[in-house]
Amino acid sequence: MKKREASTSRRAEIQQLYQRYASAEPILSADSLQTFLRKEQHEHTANVETTISLIDRYEIDETARENNSMTFEGFLRYMESKDCCIFNQAHTSVYQDMDQPLTSYFISSSHNTYLTRDQLVGKSHLDAYVIALRKACRCLEIDCWDGPDMEPLVYHGHTLTTKILFKDVVQTVEQHAFEMSAYPVILSLENHCSQEQQEVMAQYLVSILGEKLLRNPLDHLTTGDLPSPNKTVVVAKPLSDLVIYTQSVKFVSFSYSKDNQNCYENTSMAEKKARKLAKATGADFVQHNQKFLSRIYPSGSRVLSSNYNPQDFWNVGSQLVALNFQTLGLPMDLNDGRFQDNGGCGYILKPSALMSNEGFDPGCQNSCMPSQLLLKVISGSNLPVSRSGKALDPFVRVEIHGIPSDSCKKCTPTVSSNSLTPHWNTNMDFSLSVPQLCLIRFCVRHQTGPLTNEFVGQYTLPFTSLKKGYRWVPLRSQDGCSLDPASLFVFVWYS
Repeated sequence: MKKREASTSRRAEIQQLYQRYASAEPILSADSLQTFLRKEQHEHTANVETTISLIDRYEIDETARENNSMTFEGFLRYMESKDCCIFNQAHTSVYQDMDQPLTSYFISSSHNTYLTRDQLVGKSHLDAYVIALRKACRCLEIDCWDGPDMEPLVYHGHTLTTKILFKDVVQTVEQHAFEMSAYPVILSLENHCSQEQQEVMAQYLVSILGEKLLRNPLDHLTTGDLPSPNKTVVVAKPLSDLVIYTQSVKFVSFSYSKDNQNCYENTSMAEKKARKLAKATGADFVQHNQKFLSRIYPSGSRVLSSNYNPQDFWNVGSQLVALNFQTLGLPMDLNDGRFQDNGGCGYILKPSALMSNEGFDPGCQNSCMPSQLLLKVISGSNLPVSRSGKALDPFVRVEIHGIPSDSCKKCTPTVSSNSLTPHWNTNMDFSLSVPQLCLIRFCVRHQTGPLTNEFVGQYTLPFTSLKKGYRWVPLRSQDGCSLDPASLFVFVWYS
């Protein structure tokens, strides 16, 4: 297992823990290490075999290893390793039930995937698909328009965005679809092509994707027509024949949904309408999403390709919450945090509250499985300097993103002029009524003035992936890159 370089800035805190359990002994015995693992790290299954394994991995002193004990340097290496990361390392592999219907999962989804910038004059590029797929995005959008010489094009229609060939997009998807995840990629085709060029699209999908293309098993979908009362669209039969499981339709009403047996339908709507429905009839929206897929996409007024908060729509169980992957910031931080779970495969099983028949409404106070979360933000280590090149005046903001009644944020005090070893020792407590939906975001900020501050680094993870005990928190830059060795040191406990 890869080990992080031991940080000198946390030696004092870790030394205190070591001495507490070593007592008066010069080294930590296997029994004392087991006690530490169970009492402080809440590793309740830890046994003699566990401690011997840790000693073998992290202790380099041969005498200590022969005596089944651990020196402080070995203990420090353990505390700085992935074994003590705040993110549960068991969740870096696929561990959830992957045999449920698509409606049972949150699915990592991209909007206007082809764009590298804004949707007015931005550049369309194949690299945008590669980047999304390497983030294990499992639903890609392809806006298709008639092109010259019977070559369908991909771009944002009626704008000055550049154009790329549909066939090149399909080839790129074929090459990179399963680099990061073995699970299906959904191609969301926004189809503006003539029937003739749709037939060309179908030919490319079949010839390029080959056996990777799942074929349509539902004979009644081959007409390509949308069921009444939706507007009928003309879809070329060769393209319609490739549809599998889902067909995008305009949302009518929840009462229509309850009576509709066409569970292959995917209701697609802009964020404004979806937010209105979630606020007015959240319980109905949740029930709708148990039966149907729903795809939410950013408003057309977001001409700079900004993003909405995806948590608003995960709260009602929407599966395909599509974001502009090229736009950095809080929404993509939340998306990255949500989908690092379950092995980063791009599919996350929805929590039981969203799949029950008990009328769950995220807009109301809920107590499905209430939890108390206690965090102690102890210290930071090797934080980057400020933009001016000087030491930071750092503070940590801990944010909870969940249903409205759970969402909140708390901050540590600001430490003056210390990027290397800031200490906060700040306790925070949170009461969470639906913890299974919550994301925890640690955000380090630099106090630039009495009322101003700037972003330094962040890390987001699901509540369900939190490890208890003394843990280190990795930090990521605004573009999602690791800031290692920068990190936080915290204590976590929850009921």
